[in-house]
Amino acid sequence: MKKIVFVDMDNVLVDFRSGLAKAETAAIEKYKENVDEIPGLFSYMDPMPGAIDAVHKLSEKYDLYILSTAPWDNPIAWAEKRIWVGRYLDDLFHKRLIISHCKHLCVGDFLIDDREQNGAGQFKGELIKFGSEQFPNWESIVNYLMTIE
Repeated sequence: MKKIVFVDMDNVLVDFRSGLAKAETAAIEKYKENVDEIPGLFSYMDPMPGAIDAVHKLSEKYDLYILSTAPWDNPIAWAEKRIWVGRYLDDLFHKRLIISHCKHLCVGDFLIDDREQNGAGQFKGELIKFGSEQFPNWESIVNYLMTIE
């Protein structure tokens, strides 16, 4: 039986800044206190460098799921995250998208996330902190996970 790996979206699979770069200036100004509430923002985002290849490589060894949080006051973002998965990774994550503000309730072996918010810090498996000194990019994560028995 394969071990379970959960992968966060924002700033892990998805380059959040790329969405901001494509958003209209008026929208950024209007939502400057909560930019994640900009309508359409999540549909503008590009994949993080190396993310697509990395998750395909990891899928050879692990049972993968996306575990992401969406802004509560931007329900369109929930749908946009699903559309993003369909655009970039439907072959791998078809019906494997979990949206939750309580990541610690999901049972798995690894969680790849860039933050400890929304329950990530209380995840019962191993938290692999994307962007950290130990795991600065997807290459370092793949190298680590592919060596685990």
